[in-house]
Amino acid sequence: MPSHRIERTTEDIKRELTAIFRELKDPRVSGAFLSIVRVEVTNDLSYCTVYVSAIEGLDRAKEAVRGLKSAGGFIRRELGHRLRLRHVPELLFTATDSIAYSANISRILNSLDIPSDEEDDEDA
Repeated sequence: MPSHRIERTTEDIKRELTAIFRELKDPRVSGAFLSIVRVEVTNDLSYCTVYVSAIEGLDRAKEAVRGLKSAGGFIRRELGHRLRLRHVPELLFTATDSIAYSANISRILNSLDIPSDEEDDEDA
C-alpha cells in the first residue's frame, strides 16, 4: 500500500477520533480537555497507536486513557462506521505530557528578556 494512502488514512482516523471523543459520556474522558497529539498506523492497518495529552497534565491524561480503553470497542465500531474501512485497526491509547511540556517551554521563552527586532531597528 503506498505511503500516501497510509498518511491519508492516519489523518482521517485522527479527525474522526477527535469527533468521537467529544461524544463520549465517560466522565474520565468528557471531563478532561484532551488533545490527540499523534496517530501512528501500522502498514497493514492492524494497529493504531493514539497518543493523547491533557492540558491538566500527565496524570489526567492517564486517567482519560483508562476511560478510552474501556470505551475502546465503541470507539472502534464508530470509527468503522464513519470511515468505511475494510479492517478497522485495533486502537492502542497512550498518555503523553506534550501539552504540559510545550506550555512549560513557552513559559520559559516568554520569561527570557530578548529584545525584539523592532527595538533593534530603533536603536540603530
